[in-house]
Amino acid sequence: MTEVRRRPGGRSARVRAAVLDATTEVLLARGLADFRIAAVAAVAGVHETSIYRRWGSRENLLAEALLHASEQHLPVPDTGRLRDDLLAYAAALARFLATPVGRALDQVLALGDDGPAMHDARERFWTERAAGSMRMITRAVERGELPDSVDPRLAIEMLVGPVHFRLLLVREPVDARTLTRLVDTLLHGIAGSASA
Repeated sequence: MTEVRRRPGGRSARVRAAVLDATTEVLLARGLADFRIAAVAAVAGVHETSIYRRWGSRENLLAEALLHASEQHLPVPDTGRLRDDLLAYAAALARFLATPVGRALDQVLALGDDGPAMHDARERFWTERAAGSMRMITRAVERGELPDSVDPRLAIEMLVGPVHFRLLLVREPVDARTLTRLVDTLLHGIAGSASA
């Protein structure tokens, strides 16, 4: 009996990519209030039932599409030095959030409803994004740049929170000077937290 092997990047991967790209396209064109899976299916060229079978709900689909977009635009840097990693990551985040896709991400995560499905999708997004971003902190602990008492998730939240706040809530630009002050203040605080 011959074993059937699936090729990586085959039809399933192409369909997934088409649906995730279509999700972003529909979200940008229609906004969250008018976002419909039927429209995504039409743009992606797949059956609506295929989307429901794979993702289960519009919230799960939105979360995965936004994770996909953020992974493409927000890779986690590894420069060998924490300060440089944080500066590069914060600058990339500021640039991304200023794009239509980045603004859509904030719209979904900050302004989406508070029902259980959206709550779960929001939690999944932040948990998966934080897991990748926290590698910057854990690598710094391993290199001896930070004490092992540092909470990696809290450190990342302290970095990204002000960037989201400035761009989403007060609609102020985030320039290089602001990012440098933010990163240096964060590093001063978390490096000193071991002695507190």
